[in-house]
Amino acid sequence: MTPLRVVVEADGGARGNPGPAGYGAVVRDANSGEVLAERGEALGIATNNVAEYSGLLAGLRAAADLGAAEVEVRMDSKLVVEQMSGRWQIKNPGLRPLAAQAATLVRRFDLVTFVWIPRERNKHADALANKAMDEAAGVSKAGRGGAEGAGKERRAAPAAGAVRPSWEPPVATPTRLLLVRHGATELTAQRRYSGRGDVPLSDVGLAQARATAARVKALAPSVAAVVSSPLSRCTGTAEVIAATLGGGVPVTVEPDLVECDFGAWEGKTFTEVRAEWPDEMDAWLGSTEEAPPGGESFRAVATRVRRVVATLHKTYPESTLVVVSHVSPLKILLRDALAAGDAFLHRLYLDPAGLSIVDMWADGGVAVRMVNETAHLS
Repeated sequence: MTPLRVVVEADGGARGNPGPAGYGAVVRDANSGEVLAERGEALGIATNNVAEYSGLLAGLRAAADLGAAEVEVRMDSKLVVEQMSGRWQIKNPGLRPLAAQAATLVRRFDLVTFVWIPRERNKHADALANKAMDEAAGVSKAGRGGAEGAGKERRAAPAAGAVRPSWEPPVATPTRLLLVRHGATELTAQRRYSGRGDVPLSDVGLAQARATAARVKALAPSVAAVVSSPLSRCTGTAEVIAATLGGGVPVTVEPDLVECDFGAWEGKTFTEVRAEWPDEMDAWLGSTEEAPPGGESFRAVATRVRRVVATLHKTYPESTLVVVSHVSPLKILLRDALAAGDAFLHRLYLDPAGLSIVDMWADGGVAVRMVNETAHLS
């Protein structure tokens, strides 16, 4: 069997640098030019370079999923091409984790080469990136005058005051997200997949919600809003937190914070799913592009979670928010905040009523201050 050779065309950009960002990637058969895969996704607030590296990562992952042996990467980002080719140093600490992820993916192929191309030869990936940027910015195509104009805008020089890597603690006020996984349910205790099924808090879960509420109040006496998934195990937790905070703090339901749809696996244990769907489970564990039978992929969950984060950042600048959600959305949010790879999703454990904290600044800076604190549950 002839090894599959592909071309990956990748691009990314941000409106404002940093600003609403997105990436695009296209995988083509190296011989025929046929499009084998397309990827494009909004990133929320990020820089051009982060978006470009994200496009590269998406393209390499798609090529790996197709079983490619040899890859030629074509990008109009001189920086990414030169850095991945080893000719330029990676001086920006914020790009090093992304480059490391790309290097790990590169090792999965027999051969990978990087080629710079002018932007006019990268129109397909550029269009996907601009579509994703529209999603991040909440802009319609008609409202921005077409992809070409938006592409030029994102290539503008970095905005004044753009974030610079530094060890110094930030002095500006961030938008702070206190991330809370809902309290336990009967399915939690039985270790069953609990996705879109509306399972209420158990007595243990209600006690956990009260303990978490007290901890949140101690950490953040001033909260602008409590934002919750629509499912009752989350709204129940959120209402206990809001009542404990007092002062009329509102509970806002955000549909995009709902748990992943586990489809046919809903209500089943891991062992039961492994026995009945072994191949499907292996595929799901191996790629965020895969979904349980009749369910939702983690990639789809990530799209809506990033949309929520971008909206909260814009709507509540320099405010503290409590976000009550489920394992999958919170893991994805923390993965993105830490610029981690997909393996992070299967290595992080989030307890019922565990608490994490993420800070986001207007210049694109992000800091993770706490992950899965549970001392208040002791």
